[in-house]
Amino acid sequence: MSRDHLQSAERPDTVAPSATPTGAETPFLELLARGASVDAYEQPVLLARAEGRSAEAIAALERAKAVALRVRAELEGRRRREAELSALFETAHDLAGLRDLDAVLRAIVQRARSLLGTDVAYLSLNDPERGDTYMRVTEGSVAARFQQLRLGMGEGLGGLVAQTARPYVTDDYFKDDRFQHTHTIDTGVRDEGLVAILGVPLTLGHHVIGVLFAADRRARVFEREQIALLGSFAALAAAAIDTANLLTETRSALAGLERANEIIRDRSGVIERASDIHDRLAELVLRGGGVHDVAAAVSQVLDGTVEFTEAAVTPTAALEASRADGHAVRHEDGWIAAVAAGGELFGALVLRGHPGLDPVDQRTLERAAMVTSLLLLARRSAAEAEQRVRGELLDDLLDARDRDPRLLRERASRLDADLDALHVVLAARLDGPAADADQEAASRRRLWSAASHLAATRHGLAAARDGGTVLLLPLAPGTGAADVARRTARHLSTAVHEPVTVGASAPVEDLAARPDAVAAAYAEGRRCLDALRLLGRAGDGAAAEDFGFLGLLLAGERDIAGFVDRTIGQVVAYDERRGTDLVRTLDAYFTCGMSPARTKDELHVHVNTVAQRLERVGRLLGDDWQDPARALEIQLALRLHKLSVQP
Repeated sequence: MSRDHLQSAERPDTVAPSATPTGAETPFLELLARGASVDAYEQPVLLARAEGRSAEAIAALERAKAVALRVRAELEGRRRREAELSALFETAHDLAGLRDLDAVLRAIVQRARSLLGTDVAYLSLNDPERGDTYMRVTEGSVAARFQQLRLGMGEGLGGLVAQTARPYVTDDYFKDDRFQHTHTIDTGVRDEGLVAILGVPLTLGHHVIGVLFAADRRARVFEREQIALLGSFAALAAAAIDTANLLTETRSALAGLERANEIIRDRSGVIERASDIHDRLAELVLRGGGVHDVAAAVSQVLDGTVEFTEAAVTPTAALEASRADGHAVRHEDGWIAAVAAGGELFGALVLRGHPGLDPVDQRTLERAAMVTSLLLLARRSAAEAEQRVRGELLDDLLDARDRDPRLLRERASRLDADLDALHVVLAARLDGPAADADQEAASRRRLWSAASHLAATRHGLAAARDGGTVLLLPLAPGTGAADVARRTARHLSTAVHEPVTVGASAPVEDLAARPDAVAAAYAEGRRCLDALRLLGRAGDGAAAEDFGFLGLLLAGERDIAGFVDRTIGQVVAYDERRGTDLVRTLDAYFTCGMSPARTKDELHVHVNTVAQRLERVGRLLGDDWQDPARALEIQLALRLHKLSVQP
């Protein structure tokens, strides 16, 4: 988009409601298409009020504005995540073709400052001889004294990070007493005008070699994602320094050897091979490759078999050693490199059948593990974004905020869901005991994650609500709501390793045209869920049809005809086909206290006739039709049937 177009999109006086009857959303779609600022979204509503348009039209514009702002926010979030990943991949590519360490470090600091949107970013390195850490690269700094600071171990926020090898963040530096304040450091920070500071360690194995910082000249809360992003840049910076050190060591060794030419050729071949794999990995990531593509590429370069394994099936001792040390470790006849990021362990890259590795090949395996962790983080970020979008759509359906069927269908279509299909609403809740609040919160997160995955794989929706989870799943032909409830309860219980109870609504349809039906169905599903828990059936699933005549009280639509048909439908159908009088006989039998003698007087027939009819009823309804609980349901169904056929 050109600068003129951007300026035009941001001028409020260029936005006006559409003059043609294309709907309230048209001006906001135009604003979205032009990438207008947030302020511009107020103009269609303000102009409509100035023109004296109806309250209904203004309300429609307000709703369309809210939806458009949510879409704009989601687009901005996705652009930001794409920019973050692109910057990480570009930095990884710079590292693969490392020629100038200072240039790579400057690029890392510049990208960190740009993506986190801070006033200043800087990087310090430890000085082992002096036992302190000093400024190496700064971006956005204006104070000379700040740029020349040296921090003793444990002094200031940076000294604390360098000493503890843990990230630290402060919203207000001068009010934070967690670290040691010194006159020299505080003066430098005050000269720079810094308030909020985030620092993450640059580590190689167990050793901290420096600190990467992002800072603002105003109070600010750094989010967890921003801390993880800066940590990723720190890992790349440490890798750049490590690679530069290796190159320096290589050059020093070559200079001191008598067989210089032979060693140069050998080392050049190794370095070119390492550079080649880094370039190949960067290209693979940029074109959208996956974890197994990375493993295949490394297999070709190392001339061995490399595969990604989950943490649960990887040898624990070797995996933990690699994770703690930050390097690939030898295991039996191969090597294991932990795949981890931000303190989270995803699994490992396992090289089999290759017991001997030179240092560069070992680095190659370790770099591949780092790229794999970035891919897994990106994939999880995309999955979480899709889960949020699915949850937001279901929240809108439950709260009936967005009643435009076309917009609802479009949003659902982007998620591969069809609101015109027959669906069932399920209320799911954990029923296992929780030791404390943290364990309960973790269990709820596992339930939400499992429900979201289930909804995504079955073209449905899921959202967290009322301390549990609500799902909207399509109903396959020939499948009942109760079947879906039981299968869902089993699936979720297995996924979270705790009993999950699920209550289902009756099938609902036309969700786009009737979004209020979802809220009503959810209320019915919760009533079934509460009934299951009261009956002691934790970890089970059921719908109203499973509760007999109690289902009439639980069902939102009071399906009387369905209850009668399920209870005595076969007897009614038999009378209609054969012209018999089984229904009246059954009613008289219960009216006469289940006495055949009194029943024959009531019907004016022989007692054998009554016995024959009741025998026929038993064959139609089953041998247990006179059990107390079943007899109660049959009597209720007879009363309801009689009321339904009376003129």
